[in-house]
Amino acid sequence: MRLRLAIALVAAGIGVALAAAPARAERLIVSVSNHRVTITPNYAGEELVLFGSVERDGDAFAPPSAYDLVVTVSGPPDDFVTRRKERAFGIWVNADSRQFLQVPSYLAIFANRPFDAITSPELQRSLKIGLDHIVLTQRVGTDYADVVASDPFRRAFIRLRTEHGLYRQNTAAVTFLTPTLFRTTIPLPAEVPVGDYDIDIKLLSRGAFVASTSTRFEVVKIGFEQFVANAARQRALFYGLTIVAMALTTGWLASVVFRRD
Repeated sequence: MRLRLAIALVAAGIGVALAAAPARAERLIVSVSNHRVTITPNYAGEELVLFGSVERDGDAFAPPSAYDLVVTVSGPPDDFVTRRKERAFGIWVNADSRQFLQVPSYLAIFANRPFDAITSPELQRSLKIGLDHIVLTQRVGTDYADVVASDPFRRAFIRLRTEHGLYRQNTAAVTFLTPTLFRTTIPLPAEVPVGDYDIDIKLLSRGAFVASTSTRFEVVKIGFEQFVANAARQRALFYGLTIVAMALTTGWLASVVFRRD
């Protein structure tokens, strides 16, 4: 009887130890080619390179098709308004509008293959994979919520941002150089917003979520433009008086130069 009890206690202890032991898992190691993008007067756009690897616990080998990656780059949040125009009495007028609240000013979603081939629609919604599943909070009457992907205002907002290169989606942008090494490029257009950018990387395997990690970079202005922007924001009164003085001086100089005697 005592022997059976001892064996049971040992088995229970082994079970607890196995349950407490860390499970075999993958983790992501990533980096970006430039963590600080500077905007100068002649800035015309730039491309960053995100690269990384999948590190596995143990010596198990991952087949070449075992992994999928979804990379989401999100720029500083801001408020926007999308308006719908109608023709009335021969002219176009604003008929309705929708306000988008604190949504990404820049949004890019990249993957190594189509989302439907990576995972199920349910997991796509849960993990917010793809532009159709990204939350874009809107003011709808007195409510604040996202709407269905087919909503005309939501579709128009994404279309307008896409035309300016500020929203994009590419399911062939992530390349696996080896079964565990990957890279992708992040294009930044000439009118890229200034601020902090978050990069979220999700790793999936055979339709299941495996791991995630994140990194970030910032876009800043330098030079005279940034000095003017900082002065307008931090010393508004001094900036306003300076602008008025410059306008008066310019007007006086113009009157002197073009004065007719």
